[in-house]
Amino acid sequence: MHRTVRRAIIIGNGFAGAENQCYGLIRALGLSHRHSLYRVRRPKEGINKWLNWLPVSIHTRLHRIKSQLFDPQSIVSDQSDILEADPELIASKASETFEKDGPLLVVASGRDTISVASSVKRLAPDHVFTIQIQHPRSHLSRFDLVISPHHDYYPLTPEGKKQIPWFLRGWITPRQPPRRNVVLTLGALHQVDSDALRCAASVWHDELASLCKPLLVVNIGGPIRHCRYGADLAKQLTESLMNVISTCGSVRISFSRRTPKQVSEILVGEFHNHPKVYIWDGQDPNPHMGHLAWADAFVITADSVSMLSEACSTGKPVYVIGAERCTWKFAYFHKCLQERGMVRPFTGEENIAKTWTYPPLQDTREAAEHVIRALAERGWKLQP
Repeated sequence: MHRTVRRAIIIGNGFAGAENQCYGLIRALGLSHRHSLYRVRRPKEGINKWLNWLPVSIHTRLHRIKSQLFDPQSIVSDQSDILEADPELIASKASETFEKDGPLLVVASGRDTISVASSVKRLAPDHVFTIQIQHPRSHLSRFDLVISPHHDYYPLTPEGKKQIPWFLRGWITPRQPPRRNVVLTLGALHQVDSDALRCAASVWHDELASLCKPLLVVNIGGPIRHCRYGADLAKQLTESLMNVISTCGSVRISFSRRTPKQVSEILVGEFHNHPKVYIWDGQDPNPHMGHLAWADAFVITADSVSMLSEACSTGKPVYVIGAERCTWKFAYFHKCLQERGMVRPFTGEENIAKTWTYPPLQDTREAAEHVIRALAERGWKLQP
């Protein structure tokens, strides 16, 4: 019998980068107004920050035992409005409401969500369709579909193999090429599409439409393990911006929550009084979507796959600073973007008024099309 999918849940881990990918896919599937959010929660206080390497179920169990033995008063119910990701509860509800409400689409992203999403599929295999975003590292058959960036398979490339000592190769994943239930993307999934950009252009019209052109938007993230930087990159970025600012009509700079204070202080100190430059102070409303809609070009630090993926979906020029500092699969990601003509290194010798074009990155839309085809193979379809 042909079943219609008209509801979804997101299993999140509390990190915006992971959960935003789930929201992006749900949006592309037309289920934005028919979903619920469940979240996997790890203990965070005290010694718990050193136990994040443990599977979340074991970590939580140890925390409860410790609390019962040493601090029973600390065991209180979670006051958050977001539901806890209990796989047995999710699976039972999916099964009980299947005849009335149809199949349940389950979308998860992040390491801590893997065991929950796979357990939901195991407990209610005929009533749910599970999608894991980002490579779960093992047991791909535990999910109906896996959506993974191409650079997660970097260990299988000739360059990747050269970087792995022979005695570690059995521990590095993935160890096999993508299976049939794996969808490969170039970047991260997100919520930026043509409708979102049109809406943002309208919302931010009064503030951004009158700015002198070209408008250069500078998005600054923060160092990660395979892309490290600090004040040295801030000074390099400052010097390069000073060199190109004469070719810009306006410049708007945004920092992320991960931006080190020493990095932001260098740029604020240099540009806070510059007549062409506006620096967002981090207070709501966040101009990010408005910037994507109204910018003529972008400069983005190399650490953020999400910010780069969003900017490349606009088809506008994207300059990257710090890519030479990236290693492992992140260096491979930047290589792929450059080969597609989507990004160029930011050297400080650019004329921002000169532009170039490329086919916009459409990972989210293409991933949604794969989901629709996989549902059809199951005999299911999305509600129109």
